[in-house]
Amino acid sequence: MKKLNLILLLFLSLSIFAQNVNSKVDEIINREMKERRIPGLQLAVVQNGKIVLSKSYGYANIQDNIPVKNTTIFPINSNTKIFTGVSVMQLVEQGKIELHTPIKKYLNDLPSEWQNITVDQLLTHISGLPEILQLLDPLTGNIGPLKTEQAIWEKLKTLPLEFKTGEQFSYNQTNYYLLGKIIEKVSNQSFPDNFEKKQFEVVGMKHTLFGDSRDLIPNFAPTYRYRNFFDGKKTDDKLVNNYTEFPDFTRTGAGINSTAEDMANWIIALQNGKLFQKSATLDLMWSPSKFNNGNPTNWTRGWGIAKFRKNHKAIGMSGGNRSALLIYPDDKLAIIVLTNLGGSAPEDFLEEIAGCYNADILEADPLTFLRKNLREIGFDKAIDFTEKTKKKNPAFDPQEVELNNWAYRMMANNQQTEASEIFKLNVHLFPNSWNAYDSYGEVLLKTGNKNKAVEMYKKSVELNPKNENGKQMLLKIKKEIGK
Repeated sequence: MKKLNLILLLFLSLSIFAQNVNSKVDEIINREMKERRIPGLQLAVVQNGKIVLSKSYGYANIQDNIPVKNTTIFPINSNTKIFTGVSVMQLVEQGKIELHTPIKKYLNDLPSEWQNITVDQLLTHISGLPEILQLLDPLTGNIGPLKTEQAIWEKLKTLPLEFKTGEQFSYNQTNYYLLGKIIEKVSNQSFPDNFEKKQFEVVGMKHTLFGDSRDLIPNFAPTYRYRNFFDGKKTDDKLVNNYTEFPDFTRTGAGINSTAEDMANWIIALQNGKLFQKSATLDLMWSPSKFNNGNPTNWTRGWGIAKFRKNHKAIGMSGGNRSALLIYPDDKLAIIVLTNLGGSAPEDFLEEIAGCYNADILEADPLTFLRKNLREIGFDKAIDFTEKTKKKNPAFDPQEVELNNWAYRMMANNQQTEASEIFKLNVHLFPNSWNAYDSYGEVLLKTGNKNKAVEMYKKSVELNPKNENGKQMLLKIKKEIGK
């Protein structure tokens, strides 16, 4: 009888704990949906290899008042790249691809400058290749005036490299376009068939498929966006339909649609050895490559968020500034959030949700810690708060790239004042970074502070005489102010 009572007490305690966690998660989601004006959202949480929470919020389709359900399908945009990364690594396991082999081994008809670029350099965006997006319609992403893939390919090959291969990072869709071609060449399958057979079917992802705004996808959540410029006139923010086309040949970069539950099950399969033969393959995929100087890259192989912290390492990805996921391998935890609002940037609050399951994660992530506190005390206190925190906790170490990306996400969400304070903090913390000054100059210009913007761009060019953007912006501003 006593044993039964103890079991009941334990069950009751676990039930209350789960209810408290779910309540905290609801509070975060409802707050963020309100602040970011997100119409609809889907959440899944994986813990210890199981989905412990799957929940839907708001409306998938505003026009017809259709609520989000667990079967509602969302575009995942650039989260598609993690599936491409897995496909490449599966072929690496099979001995059909070698990461550090030049791509000329797999592809013909390459310009001479491209031939010695490696597969790994494509995966981690350090190839220096010209951007294929500049040849597509900027409004829809469609193939535009060049009409065909072949015409785009011929034009793309005439464009110069953006930088010497292996010297810099530049997020670039051409890399994943070529990876799609390599997958097709060595697997003897189209990449959609390869993904379907080797990933979707293996996991049982019944609500995952390729497509865009042109396709008739059942239970589909259309994408919305806030705009304030119509027919040549500036207006108040208005929620509008966002139409996107991903030409079929570019869909290794951003063509998959899915649900949070399907994504959660994919993560479980990935970590349980259903997608790779060896655990070492997963470890390799989740490790950074290297620049020519030996420094680690910002990206791992297919994954754009890599937080290699002493505690609570996190690997993840975001797509379309509207869907994101984070996996905590050591904590056996993963958070997936999909939304139907472009510009919602859910990557900003994933770690706070993770903190509901493990409070130490909040302390481990400087950005989450900053955001949580600056929301309360004001973003204008960013420098002072950071310095005081660093004195109390020497391990508190905000990273330049993460601060920069966070500030740009706020800019995209019309939070110019807050973004300006974070760019200012970045300059304070990294006074020798030309890019920090360049970014700060950009937001100063957008907020009308042209003189201060000139100061920042000058400093940026001084630190990096090759910063062509800084030089062009200085010429533009000086022309505008007549100096």
